[in-house]
Amino acid sequence: MNKGKLIVFSAPSGAGKTTLVKHALEHVNQIQFSISCTTRDIREGEEHGKDYYYLSAEEFKSKIGNDEFIEYEEVYTNNYYGTLKAEIQRITEQGKSVVFDIDVMGGLNIKKMYGQDCLTVFVHPPSLAVLEERLVARNTESEEKLQQRISKAAIEMETAPKFDVILWNDDLTIAKQETLLLINNFIQ
Repeated sequence: MNKGKLIVFSAPSGAGKTTLVKHALEHVNQIQFSISCTTRDIREGEEHGKDYYYLSAEEFKSKIGNDEFIEYEEVYTNNYYGTLKAEIQRITEQGKSVVFDIDVMGGLNIKKMYGQDCLTVFVHPPSLAVLEERLVARNTESEEKLQQRISKAAIEMETAPKFDVILWNDDLTIAKQETLLLINNFIQ
């Protein structure tokens, strides 16, 4: 069976990583999205089992106790995100490469485990000010959550040099083209 590679897209909230990952999934047949687990509330337009596996905090902690995650993080207080080992196995058994849309620490942890079989891409927003504008325009967060995300973004942006590639997302058309080039070059 062909051993799939792992491609991790990480970024602060609002940098555009989800948009870039969705674009890649529409254009590259050899990849499949790794659906993460989360305890955060489902947003309008999202679906359980497609965007995330939505779990209660108790369910998530039970899976931690059972060593079912390859990586997980309490990103915000009582707001967990993680990748199930079974999810990676499900995709690689199909001979496909796995694409992740996950937080910075989770991305770096996966890189530590998979080394050269993993490409990490940090999607960098043009600036913190632009990032804040994007988050406000998204209108999915309370003011408190919005401020948490903005504060966290500044810290996350400092980790960019630890990634294999920094992909600047100041022009979405160019960022989409670069995303496809990165993935196609890596999985060949």
